[in-house]
Amino acid sequence: MDSILEQVREFADKAHGTQVRKYASERYIAHPVRVMEMCRRYTSSLPILAAALLHDVLEDTGVDQKALHGFLRSTMNDEDAKQTLNLVVELTDVYVKSAYPRWNRRKRKTKEAERISKTSPDSQTIKYADIIDNCREIAEHDPDFAGVFLLECKMLLRKIPEGQPELYREATDTVELSLRQVPRKFRRA
Repeated sequence: MDSILEQVREFADKAHGTQVRKYASERYIAHPVRVMEMCRRYTSSLPILAAALLHDVLEDTGVDQKALHGFLRSTMNDEDAKQTLNLVVELTDVYVKSAYPRWNRRKRKTKEAERISKTSPDSQTIKYADIIDNCREIAEHDPDFAGVFLLECKMLLRKIPEGQPELYREATDTVELSLRQVPRKFRRA
């Protein structure tokens, strides 16, 4: 990992603090690092790789856009900082339960899919890697929720086909394979 990406990884790790992955006893940063490494197979773009490391920071930590932009501007050139921030913003869920408490999950996820369908191919590429990494253990560890989650991923992928084609195929294949591992009685949207 080059020095800029290492600084970004350290920032993301610090932002996520003591958070751990839900289905694994590992620090949360392991997930963004895997997402970044998947993206790195197809691109060397600093903004894409940095955004992959930061993709959950605005959504899941106390870091806001202003603080993130300040950090990015201190770490990389202005154009790369702006692109990275834009990608992270595109990847940050808007239709969350806390903002829309009266909406059920299906409505929130449908609106979120509509929103992300209008995002850049680069953010869609990062989302593919995020989906792949999130699917890997969920079917095994939580088949009840996996049925819902994987069908949401399948619906989302149909709406975001503009990213890196090989990673898109890997994401759709991963969701399908994971769905086959979930007992039919748990497959519901």
